This record gives sequence, C-alpha cells and structure tokens, in this order.
Amino acid sequence: MTRRHVAIVGCGTGGQAAALALARQGHSIEVFERVPNPGPVGAGFLLQPTGLQALWQLGLLDQACALGAPVARLYGETPEGRAVMDMRYVGLDPRLCGLGMQRGALFALLHQAIGLEADIQLHAGHAIAELDCEGGRLRDANGRWHGPFDAVVVADGSASTLRAAVTGMRIDAPYPWGALWCLLPEGDWPWPTELRQRYHRARRMAGMLPVGTMPGDPVRRLSFFWSLPVAQFDAWREGGRDAWFGELHALWPHARERLGDDFPVECLARAAYRDAIPKRWSRGRAVLLGDAAHAMSPQLGQGVNMALVDALALTRALDAHADVRAAFDGYERERRAHLAAYHRFSRWLTPLFQSDRDALARVRDLAFLPMGRLPVARGQMLRVLAGTQRGWWGRHRLEDPFVDGLQRALARASATQA
Repeated sequence: MTRRHVAIVGCGTGGQAAALALARQGHSIEVFERVPNPGPVGAGFLLQPTGLQALWQLGLLDQACALGAPVARLYGETPEGRAVMDMRYVGLDPRLCGLGMQRGALFALLHQAIGLEADIQLHAGHAIAELDCEGGRLRDANGRWHGPFDAVVVADGSASTLRAAVTGMRIDAPYPWGALWCLLPEGDWPWPTELRQRYHRARRMAGMLPVGTMPGDPVRRLSFFWSLPVAQFDAWREGGRDAWFGELHALWPHARERLGDDFPVECLARAAYRDAIPKRWSRGRAVLLGDAAHAMSPQLGQGVNMALVDALALTRALDAHADVRAAFDGYERERRAHLAAYHRFSRWLTPLFQSDRDALARVRDLAFLPMGRLPVARGQMLRVLAGTQRGWWGRHRLEDPFVDGLQRALARASATQA
C-alpha cells in the first residue's frame, strides 16, 4: 500500500466514514469542515443492509444496533386505511432488516471512532472556497492555501460548492418538494418495527420511522416527517399551528395524537432535496463522494447508505492502485455500476408520492400493491429498497459473515435492552 496524505472536505456521514476507513488503512487524513462545531443535520433515516454492511466493515455494527431500531416492514396507506405499499425484508432474506437511526447517533458513533485515530486531523470552522484539482490544494475562506495533498475527497453534500471545479453536470436540479422533520418520543406507538406512511393522493404525505436512542439519551424516539412543496414553507408557517393540526388529523389521527396538544411546531426542521448527476467523478487529484457525486430524491432512502458504501469503495480503490487517477477511475466505475438505476427509479417514483399529479397518485393507489405481489416485481422492489440492486440486472453482494453478524448484533442489542 502507498501511504497517502488525503484531504476530505465535509464532515457528514460520507466524509466521516471515508476518513475512518482511509486512516485505518494507514493514510494520513485532514478533514475540513465549514462549521465550528460539526454535528448532525436532520432527524432520522433508515439504514439499509448495504449501509449496515459498511458499518460492519468499519467495526461499528454492534454499536449501531445497540442504538438503532430494527425495521422489518415499510407500510403505506390512504387516509381510509387502504394499503398502497407493503414491503417486508423477509421477502428478500429472513435474516435481513433495516435499522432506523437518529442522525445524531450515527454522527456520534463515527465521530468517536475518528477521535481514536491518530492520523486524522479535523479542521473545524474551515470553509473551503477554492479547489486546485491538479495541484491537490485547497484555499479556505480566509485566503490560506492547504496542501498539496495526494488526494482530495469532495464530500460537501448535494449542494456542493466545489463540485463545479471537478466536473460539469448532466443533471443538477432542486426538487420542488421538501419535508418538515422532527424527533418525537416513541412512547406506546403501535408500530415500533415499521416505517409507516399515510398519503392523500401525492399532495400530502406523513411518515413515522422508529429511530431508537442517542448516546446519553435512553429515550426511544420516532422520526416524523411531513411532505410539503418548498415554495409553501413560508405559507405553511404563516398558516398557523391549528390549521396544520387539522390537516394532519384528517390525514392521520394516530400521528396527530403522537404529536400532542403542546407540540411546538417551530421545532420542525426544513429539508430540501436535489437531483445531481455529474459528468465525471474526478479530476486530477480530486474526487467526489456521497451526495456531492450522486444526490437524489429521498424516496428511496439511499443517501446515507450510498455514502457509506462510497467510503469503503474509495478506500479499496486507493489501496489497489499505486496511481491516484487509476484508483479514482476504478472507484467511479464500481460505484456508477451500483447506482446506475437508482437515479431513474428516484425520478420515476417521486411524482407518485410528492406532486400535484392526482391521476398518477390514483394509479399508484390501485397498482402499486398488486404489482409488488408479483414475484419478479417484488424481488426487484425489495432489492432497490435494500440497496442491493446493481444497475438494472446485477446484485450488490452482501457477505454471509455480515448477514450472520447482523443477526448476532441485533440479538445482543435486544438482550441488553430487555
């Protein structure tokens, strides 16, 4: 292995995982993060088997299972209780599940692991304003240059400010729909192992995802989200709490009850999304990772998972090639092959769940569940959900030791909680 000096821009999930994986392979890492006190952004997410395997490879699976909430089923229905979607991991493999986690919990796990590595230096409060791809250098907002580095990993998110220095874009467009998010105590929520969603056409959608606990906070929580056009965020706030409570009750009385009468609507955080497909992933000594390389709608829930997989794939590529550019090319080929269908699936599915297209939503309500019961379609849908679809026909391999390890980790977590 060639020991390299690597800069990583961004301390989100992808940047953290890349720093940890690369440092453990003997590379010297410097992480540049624009905020002075890095922390998680968002409420909760669903780790799929692909993301869980990446955590297993990083040695963090047991800790994740101890904090997260196993999710066996994704279920969506209309306000009248008619099932629209019913997807169960057992249909893919009885040993598999998803894991709901709070973003703060995963950030804390990765941050703690990074703190144990002597070869990782974190530069917090360092916004990077310019990237010299060929020279492997970074200029911060104060005008100071850093480097040269053997490799620069750009992991600054879907709205990356540095991506343009690496590549042009095939697609780079914000989605018109976003979401409001918050965390709630789980309490006696009746579906503690399911992601539950309610839809009124595609104009209104609410969901509850069990996301477990945080280090230092033993209260089990749910991640709640409410779909909303980005252009209506301000109008929603001005409309007042009572009007929104009425909408939520009409859509999903259980969710309205879980929020409670004293719920502070100002705690709801806003989230916006975009579709970003670059023409290439690298230039010179710089390479894209995570949402900077492949941002997409949250409908498939793959953002965190694919960022974790990216980090391990990049580490393997750098270890396999003495030449950095050859490593980047191999990494891009591997990851594009995995992601080939996901952008299209994401763009196709989003209007079915977040749009003003009532006719499409009616077709969804009638056809989505029956289609998912057909053997070929069911397998395809479950593989897309689990992140194991590779391109249109291939499979992203889950290793048997990981699958067995997941079962043991979940069993230990269950025994500890009991």
